Amino acid sequence: MSDHQGDRPEENVPAQTPETSTPHPTPAAEAAAPAAPTGAGTPDSAGATRPAPPLPPAGWQAQRPPYTGTPQPAYGVPPRPEYAGQPAQPGAAFGATATHPTVPLADSAPAPARRSGGAGKVAALIVAAALVGGGAGLGGAYAGVQLWGGTTSSPAAGPQTVTVNNPDSVTATSAIAAKVVPSVVTISASSGSGGGTGSGVVLNDEGYVLTNTHVVTLDGQTGDAQLSVTTSDGRVFEATIVGTDPTYDLAVIKLEGATNLTPIEWGDSDKLNVGDATVAVGAPLGLSNTVTTGIVSALNRSIQVASSAAPEGNGDQQAPEQGGESPFFFDFGQGQQQQQATESISIAVIQTDAAINPGNSGGALVNSEGKLIGINVAIASAGGSSSGGQSGSIGVGFSIPSDIAQRVSQEIIENGSATHGLLGASVQPASSVQGTDIAGAYLADVSQGGAAQQAGLRKGDIVTEFNGKPITDATDLTAQVRALAAGSEAKITYVRGGSSETATVTLGELGS
Repeated sequence: MSDHQGDRPEENVPAQTPETSTPHPTPAAEAAAPAAPTGAGTPDSAGATRPAPPLPPAGWQAQRPPYTGTPQPAYGVPPRPEYAGQPAQPGAAFGATATHPTVPLADSAPAPARRSGGAGKVAALIVAAALVGGGAGLGGAYAGVQLWGGTTSSPAAGPQTVTVNNPDSVTATSAIAAKVVPSVVTISASSGSGGGTGSGVVLNDEGYVLTNTHVVTLDGQTGDAQLSVTTSDGRVFEATIVGTDPTYDLAVIKLEGATNLTPIEWGDSDKLNVGDATVAVGAPLGLSNTVTTGIVSALNRSIQVASSAAPEGNGDQQAPEQGGESPFFFDFGQGQQQQQATESISIAVIQTDAAINPGNSGGALVNSEGKLIGINVAIASAGGSSSGGQSGSIGVGFSIPSDIAQRVSQEIIENGSATHGLLGASVQPASSVQGTDIAGAYLADVSQGGAAQQAGLRKGDIVTEFNGKPITDATDLTAQVRALAAGSEAKITYVRGGSSETATVTLGELGS
């Protein structure tokens, strides 16, 4: 299987003393009582006056979006022109939310001491906000902002995005969801008789949304799909493609006439640890505003995925994977089958066990602070078939790291496309070469005048590290090279004649 775009992997809060003499008022009573003037408070059991807790700003309104029907895939192609016709309409009414296991707050801070009333600080924040705002589900959004200092912009009125029926038992995940759900949209793409849905992440208040190329092009079947985008509060907008990047399966679209959007907050994927909490938000099987939790299962992972949108090889050459079809495939939407692809792409990913299913593509993977750390892109099939079909989550999902997604999306918005590095070498897994005793990417050939040659690399060298990231095979090297922009400098560690050496390479440009 050749590498897509021609990439043949070359390359604690102290506990409080229980208040026994004077029971603490219930959240509802606190919210119903008039706000005390500045400096006023409630006498505690010792007769001292305790300042009244501040109330959250009025006007908060959390909302929940509808779901757009059948999910599906799509892969990159060039930007499409304005399209005529009616956008696909959301197919199902707004659904109820499910409960999720607790996810620890940032920095693994111990859970706050509970008051005598039984509700913890997070629950108290959520209840207070809900009462002040006048809606049962809007407290979570305020709690999220208070916990993580996010922007407190008021979303437009509409259905609830996060439902809180029992504030006394609310978890940190509820706060994360309330913060992130408004920044995730459901994308419906259609062309002719085909169509499906995926997910997207709001980048800014100008209407730019980041998603996967395979979502907006139906896995390369069309470059002019009709796009209809439903926000978390139930508003529907038409959208146009700004640009696609088949090499890393990313795309940017722009909503027409959209206002009052809630941009996602970027996180740093390079600071993740295995075991860190993760929350995935998207529209699996068309079920908008779905929240699932898990952890970071692995880092520095690279996968090779068949892509019908990938152009024919025009860069570094990578030997096809051994052992038949790849077990990795795009998480296509309901009713959509991945078509046979003769090309593939190699991408660096974050592996997570947060449930990712068909339709989650393009959605958000966030950390315990509700910051974006990845764009969900693919899942593994227990059956080992790249055709995917309606296979569900088996706890092995993959997301494109936010550091890569941010770089690519910015280039697309600015230039309509993104660049990728080129090493100038043909590579294969070192384990497949007779006589080698280490894992890495074996340079089977080095292009004359290419970046590798100029850096002093030779045929037979085995690359074991790239910019501090371990390289265990050809897919790793190709994915890491492609993750960087053309012209980037990288430090390479390689083995030659049994000795380990380093070199600095200035990457060329893929496709040039």
